[in-house]
Amino acid sequence: MKVSIHPSAIVDEGAQIGEGSRVWHFAHICGGARIGKNVSMGQNVFVGNRVTIGDNCKIQNNVSVYDNVHLEEGVFCGPSMVFTNVYNPRSLIERKSEYRDTLVKKGATLGANCTIVCGVTVGEFSFVGAGAVVNKDVPAYALMVGVPAKQIGWMSEFGEQLDLPVTGEAETTCQHTGAIYKLKSNEVTKQ
Repeated sequence: MKVSIHPSAIVDEGAQIGEGSRVWHFAHICGGARIGKNVSMGQNVFVGNRVTIGDNCKIQNNVSVYDNVHLEEGVFCGPSMVFTNVYNPRSLIERKSEYRDTLVKKGATLGANCTIVCGVTVGEFSFVGAGAVVNKDVPAYALMVGVPAKQIGWMSEFGEQLDLPVTGEAETTCQHTGAIYKLKSNEVTKQ
């Protein structure tokens, strides 16, 4: 397999892009970017120099993945969602030395038009709803919605809401895969 790059895209020298990845119309990949295998980068995507993107990620149209953002394997970035890298930007004050790291863990979904404020960790297989604003760490499997984002439930790895309360202790089975999910001490684990 090879990398597919649309003629209108710009891929700077030095960028590492894994086999099977696709770079669509008007995208710009900076030279320091490290991108895994089978990644899809939609129209008008920007990827900064100090960025890592794991295998099998999907970055939809109009997403900018700025410096110090790191995506693990299988992350979905919905259309026009936003990452930041400076917590308190000012045009007249240089703050490049203050970039905060943002980590999006394996299998997480970031819905269309959501915003991930820099410096947070988004947990494995969590699900951030469209338009939400995440300004604090998100637990694994959490379903987050609103401004600011609040947890309203739990999601399966299959991508559907689990029949679990937000807090307490409980157990449920995913109807699609048969996997068992257990809620204990405000954390969900897959058994």
